[in-house]
Amino acid sequence: MSAIKTTLKAAKGALDAHQYDKAVEQASKVLDEDPHNYHANVFLGLAFEKQGQNEESEQAYKAATALKPNDPLAWQGMISLFEQQGSRKLDQYHDAATHLANLFVQVDDKTRCQTVVDKYTDFARKCGSRVQFKHSLEVLLPGNDLYGYLEGRIPHPSYTYTKLSELVEQDEKEKISSEIGQRRTRLGAKVDQVIAEVKKEVLQGSDLETLYQHVIDWTGDDETRRLYEEKLLQHAYDTLIAIPEGALKASKREEVMHLARGLVILKHPFALAWKINLEWKDIERIEELDAGLLREYIELFPEDGLGKVLQGYSECEISVFPKRAKGEEVDNEEQEEIRAMTAEDRLVLMADGIEDSPSSVIAHRLMGEYYLYLEEYESAVEVARKAQKQLAIDSRLSGLPFTNNLDGVRMILGRALIHYQAPRHHPEARALFEGVLARKPNQSSALVGIGLILEEQEEFDKALEFFERALRQASDIIIRAEAAWCRALNGDYATSCSELEECLPHVNAPDLRTKTLKAQTLYRIGICMWNLDEAKASRRDRNKAYSRFISSLQIDVNFAPAYTSLGIYYADYAKDKGRARRCFQKAFELSSSEVVAAERLAQSFARTSEWELVEIVAQRVVESGKVRPAPGSRRKGISWPFAALGVVQLNNQDFAKSIVSFQSALRISPKDYYSWVGLGESYQNSGRYIAATKALEQAQKLEQELGSEIVGDTWFSKYMLANVRRELGEYDAAIAGYKEVLALKRKEYGVSIASLQTFVEAAWRNLELGFFGRAIESVREALKIAMDLVTWRKDAFNLWKSVGDLCSVYTYIQSYVNEFPVEDIQFLLKDNTDSDTYSLLVELEGVDWDTFVASAANESPRSVLDTCCYAAILAQKRAILCCAHDSHARAVAWYNLGWSEHRTYVCQHASKSRAEDSSSKYLKASVQCFKTAIELESGNAEFWNSLGIVTSQLNARVAQHSFVRSLHINDKNARVWTNLGVFYLTEGDIQLANDAFTRAQSVDPDYAYTWLGQGLVAAQLGESSEARSLFTHAFEISDASTVQIHRSYASSTLNHLLLSPVISNNTANLLQPLLALRQLHKLSLTDISFDHVRSLFQERIRDYPNASQGLASLCTALEAEYETLDSSEILAQFAQAKADLSRSQLAECNFEGAAENAETALDLSADDAQKSSALKTTRLSAHLSAGLAYFYQALMDRAIEMFKGALEETQGDPDIVCILSQVLWAKGGEQERSIAREQLFDSIEKHPGHVATTLLLGVIAVLDDDQDTVDAVSDDLQQLRTREDLSPHQHKQLAQLLIAVATLYPRTEDQDAAQLSEATTAVMLAPSLPYGWSQIAAMTEETNPAQMAVLTAAQKAPPRGELSIEDLSKAYAGTKEAKDAQKSIMLAPWKCFGWQVLSQV
Repeated sequence: MSAIKTTLKAAKGALDAHQYDKAVEQASKVLDEDPHNYHANVFLGLAFEKQGQNEESEQAYKAATALKPNDPLAWQGMISLFEQQGSRKLDQYHDAATHLANLFVQVDDKTRCQTVVDKYTDFARKCGSRVQFKHSLEVLLPGNDLYGYLEGRIPHPSYTYTKLSELVEQDEKEKISSEIGQRRTRLGAKVDQVIAEVKKEVLQGSDLETLYQHVIDWTGDDETRRLYEEKLLQHAYDTLIAIPEGALKASKREEVMHLARGLVILKHPFALAWKINLEWKDIERIEELDAGLLREYIELFPEDGLGKVLQGYSECEISVFPKRAKGEEVDNEEQEEIRAMTAEDRLVLMADGIEDSPSSVIAHRLMGEYYLYLEEYESAVEVARKAQKQLAIDSRLSGLPFTNNLDGVRMILGRALIHYQAPRHHPEARALFEGVLARKPNQSSALVGIGLILEEQEEFDKALEFFERALRQASDIIIRAEAAWCRALNGDYATSCSELEECLPHVNAPDLRTKTLKAQTLYRIGICMWNLDEAKASRRDRNKAYSRFISSLQIDVNFAPAYTSLGIYYADYAKDKGRARRCFQKAFELSSSEVVAAERLAQSFARTSEWELVEIVAQRVVESGKVRPAPGSRRKGISWPFAALGVVQLNNQDFAKSIVSFQSALRISPKDYYSWVGLGESYQNSGRYIAATKALEQAQKLEQELGSEIVGDTWFSKYMLANVRRELGEYDAAIAGYKEVLALKRKEYGVSIASLQTFVEAAWRNLELGFFGRAIESVREALKIAMDLVTWRKDAFNLWKSVGDLCSVYTYIQSYVNEFPVEDIQFLLKDNTDSDTYSLLVELEGVDWDTFVASAANESPRSVLDTCCYAAILAQKRAILCCAHDSHARAVAWYNLGWSEHRTYVCQHASKSRAEDSSSKYLKASVQCFKTAIELESGNAEFWNSLGIVTSQLNARVAQHSFVRSLHINDKNARVWTNLGVFYLTEGDIQLANDAFTRAQSVDPDYAYTWLGQGLVAAQLGESSEARSLFTHAFEISDASTVQIHRSYASSTLNHLLLSPVISNNTANLLQPLLALRQLHKLSLTDISFDHVRSLFQERIRDYPNASQGLASLCTALEAEYETLDSSEILAQFAQAKADLSRSQLAECNFEGAAENAETALDLSADDAQKSSALKTTRLSAHLSAGLAYFYQALMDRAIEMFKGALEETQGDPDIVCILSQVLWAKGGEQERSIAREQLFDSIEKHPGHVATTLLLGVIAVLDDDQDTVDAVSDDLQQLRTREDLSPHQHKQLAQLLIAVATLYPRTEDQDAAQLSEATTAVMLAPSLPYGWSQIAAMTEETNPAQMAVLTAAQKAPPRGELSIEDLSKAYAGTKEAKDAQKSIMLAPWKCFGWQVLSQV
C-alpha cells in the first residue's frame, strides 16, 4: 500500500510540475498494481487531457466515474475535457453536467450546482447548434429535477419557453425553406404541391403550439400573452390548412375555432380570429350574423376591406342590421362621417373594401346584395362568382361544407343571372335555384327565381305554379304583382288587371325599390288595358292605357318600358312621329332590353340612311343578351339586330364581320329570307363564291316555300346569284339568271349591263380556251343586249366599253371576220345628236364615222378586219364622252381606247401589204391615250405598263422609265417584269432580259409569257434544245389566244422534227404542234407561213384531204399576193406550195391534179433554179411527184422523163436511180429493163453499199434467173445485213430476199434447212426485230418463235420504235391463236393477216 501511495504522490507531483509523461507513467504503474484505483484513473485522465489525448483521457475519466459515481472530481475533469473539444462532445457534456449538478443537489450545494448549470447553458449557447442549445434550456424548465432545486436562481420559465419557441420557429422556417428548395427541383414537381407537402410534414410534427401555450401559461405580461395567443392561433390555423381531410382535421378545426372565439371575446384586434369567427359561420341569410359583433369589427378594423364593406352596408338603404338612433353616440368621428355619407360615397367605400378583401365571403355577399338592389347585375354576377370560388377554397382549407353560405351565394348569383344579359344565363340560374330547392323545397326566393325564368321562356302556366308556391310561403306584394303579370302574359288580361289594381294600394313605401314597383305595376295595368280592347278608338283614349303609362313615368321617370309603350301609342295611333321617336330613344337609353323600341329606332334611322346610329342600336341590343333565347325556351330569338348589323357592315364593306352577323341572324331565324340574301352578298364581296352560291340558293328555296309571306321584291337574290355564277366563270348559268331577272324587271339597267358584260367575259374566256365559235356566239348575243340598251340608256360607260370589247374579239379570232355584224355595229355607233362625237384624236389617227363607213363598204377579209378595229376605237371614244364627270372612269376609258388603237396598229402592221408609216399613227395615238390616262390617275401601275409597251418601238428611255415606274407601284406583277424582259431583249441586253424573266417566274410561275421570254433568251444564246423545252412549257400552260407562243412553239418543234426524222415518224409527236397551228390559223389571217407549216404537219399525219385543202387555199392567197406585189420571194413560196400540194394530192390518188400542180411548180421555179437550195428541193419534190403521178396514170414516158429530170437535179442520187429503175422495169420493154440494169450497176459503182440499189440488183438477178449475179449480190447482202445503221424495214427486206435466194438457189440439198438457216441468221443478227422470229415460226409452226415475234414487235412499235402497225399486226397473226388474231384485226383491220387466222381457228 505504501508503494501505491508513493507512486500516486509521484504522479501528483509530476502533474504539478507539468511533467505529463511522467504523470502518465506513474499513474499507469498504480493501475497496473490496482486497476480499481480511483485517483490513479483521475490523474491519468488529467495527464492525457494535458497531452491532448482526448479519447484516452475520456476513457480514464469514465473508468473513474464508474468506480465512484458520486464523487464530483472525475465528473469535473470530464466536463473540463468536453469544454476543450467544443461542440463535438456537447451531448456528452449535457449528461455529465446534469449528473454533476444532481450530485451537488444531493450535498445541498446550490452555488456549485447553479455554477455547473449556468456554465453548461452558456457553453451550449456559444458553441452548440440551435438544437443543442434548445436541449440545454430544457434543463431549466419546470418538470426537471434541477428546476425545483434552483428555482429563483435560474431564469423564469416564461423566458425559457420564449427562447425555446424562438429557436423552434427559426428551425421550422429554415427546414421548410430548405425542403422546398430541394424538392421543387425534382422531375415533375409542382411548386404548390411541394409547399403543401413540406408544410404538412413540418407543422404536424411541430412542438411550437405547446411552447406557445407554456409561454401563455407562465408569462405575467398581458401584451406577451396576447402576442403568443396570436401566434398560437396562426400556427394552429396554418396546421389546419396543411392537414388533409379526416378526424385529425376536425379536432384541429375545433381547436382553431376555440382559440379564435377566445380572442374575439377578449375583443383583441387580431384580424384572423375575427374573420374565422365571422367567415366560418354557415348562414343562409345575412341577417343571421350578430350585428353587435359586426359593429365591434367595424370599430376594431375600420381600414380593413371587410370593415369598409360592413361600414357602407350597415348604413345603406337595404341594411338588415339595426341602425343607430339619431341621438345615439358614436365611438369616433369616422363613424359619424360614414353615417353622413351619400349613397354614391358608400358605394365607393364598399367597392374599395371588396378590392381589399378578396378572400372575404361575407364582403362579397354584402356587395352582391347591394349590387342587386342597384340593378348592377353584371357586377353582382362577378362578385357572386368570386364568392363561390372563395367558398370552395375555404371549404377545402377548413373542412367545413358551408352549405348554407353556398346557398346564399347561389341565390345572389341566380337572381343576378335572371336579369344579366337575359335570357342567356337562364339555364345556369335555373340550375342554381333547383339545387337550392333540392335541399330546401320551400325557399321562396328560389321559387320566385324559377318562376321569373319560366315567365321569360313563355311557359306561363308553370311559372304561375312556382309563384303560387312562393306566395304560400310568404305573402309578399312583389310576388303577388309578378304572379298577376304572369297571368296577363298568359292572355288572362282581365284577371291580371284586377289583381294588379288590388296590389297597387299596398305599394306606398317611400324607398326607391317600392317606387319602381309601383311604376311597374301601373305600367302593367296599362298593358292589360291596352290588350283588353284592341279597337283603335279604345287605344287612342287617353283615359285608359295611355294615362297608366303617364302615371308610371310620373312615379319613376326612368322606367323604360313605359316609354316604349308611349312610343308605340304616338307612332301608331297619335301619328306623332317626333314624340314617338323621342320616346323610343328615351326607352332605349334607359334600358338596352327594350327591344321593340330599339327595332323601331333602327328602322327609323335606316329610312334616313343613318347607318352609324343603326349599328349603335343593333350592337347594344346584341350586347344586352335579349336576342338569343335560353336553351329549351319556347321564346323565339330576335334576329333583326344581327341582320341590321350585317347590313351596316355590308354597307361599310366590312364583309368578314357582315358574314358573322348574318350567320348569327340565321341561327336564330333560319327562314329569314333577307338574311340569306345578305349573307350571299357578303360572301360574294369577300370572294367566297361557293359559299355565296349556297346561301343564295337557300334564299331562292325560301322564296318558293314562303311565297307571299316575303315582303318586297325577290328578284335581287336571282340577280346576286347570277353575279356569283359570273364570278365563278359559270357564264351560261349566270346568263340564264340575268334573263330570268330581266323577265321580271325589263328595263333594269344594272341587270342588263351585267348580262352584257357577262357575255363579253364569256367571249374572252372561250377565246382563251380555244372555243372560238362559242366566243363569236357570245358576241352575237351580247350585241343583241347592247342594241336594246342603246335605245333607252345610250350614255352608259359600261355599254360602250363592252361594245368596244365585242368588236375587239373579232380582231383576235380573225378567221371569223367575215361574220362581223357590220350593220348592227353601225346601228349602235350611229349618233345623230352630235357630229363631233367621234372627233377625239382624229387629227392623229384619222378614225371617225366616215372612216368606219368607208371601210365597212369593202368586203375583203382585211378590210373587214380594219372595220372591226375602227368600230372598237369609235366605241371606246364614245365611252370617254359618257364619263366626263368621273375622273377614274375617264382614266379607264382612255386606257381602253389606247389598247384599241394599239390593237389596230398590230393588226395593220402584221399585213405586209401596208407601209409601216401608215400603221404607226395608231401607235402614236395609243401613246397619247395612255399619257392622258396617267395624267388622270398617275398611281395606276397598269397605265404605266401599257405606256411602256407602246413606246418600246418609239422611245426606249420612255419605255424603260414606264416599266420601272409600274414596278415601283407594284413589284409583284409578272406581266410588267416580262414586258421589261422583252424590252431588254429587243435592246440586245440578254443578261438583264434573263434577270427580268426570272423575276417574273418567281412572282407568277404560271404566267406563260415569262417562259416564252426565257425561250427567246435561250434561242439567242444558241441553246435550241433548251429553247424548245421552254417554248413547249409555255405552250402547255398558255391559253389558246397567245399567238406569239403558238408561233414560237410551232417553229421550234418543226425545226426539231426536221433534224430528227425518227421522231417525226411518230404521229403522237405531231398532234400537239398541229393543234397549235390550227389555233393559230383561227387567230390570224396574216400567218401564211404557219398555214403552210400546218398543212405539212397534216400531210405528215396522213390527213391528206385537209392538207390538200389548206395548201390549195395557201396557193390562192399567195397567187393573189404575188399579183399585188410581184415579189420573187412570194413566187418562190408559191412554187413550194404548189409542189407540196402536188405531193399531198398524189397521196390522195388525185394523180391528174398532182401532175398538174407539179408541172406548175416546175414552170414557176425554172428561172430561179440555180439561185436557192430551197428551190432545188422544191423542184426535186415536183419531179418526183409528177413522175409518180404519171406512173400511176400509166404514162410511163412522161414518168421516166420526170424521173430523169429528178436525176439531173440530184446529180445521180442513188434513191432516184432506184425509183427510175423500178419505173423502167415496170414499163416492160427489154430495152427499158436493160437501161434499168445499167443505171443500177452505175449507181452501185458510185455508191457502193447502198442498200436499196443492192436489193434491187438482187431482185432483178432472181427475176432474170442469173445465178452468177445472185451469188455476187448474196455476198454483198450478207455483208450489208451486219451493218448497225439499218432500219427495221431494211432488215426485213434483206431477210426476205436472202430467204428467197436460199429457197431458189440452195447451196445444200436440203432446201428447208437453207431457209431455216437464213431465218436463224436473221434472228442472230437482229434478235430484237420480229421478222426472223416470224420466219422461223412460219417454217417450224412452233409457238415460241411466234411469241418472241410478238414481244419484239411490241417493243419496236411506236412510240418506242419505228415498226409499222402492219408489221405488229402480222406478228400477232403469226401465233395462230384466236385472241392474237383479234388483236391483229384491231391493229390493222385493212390487212388480211388477222382475218385469215381468225377464219381458220
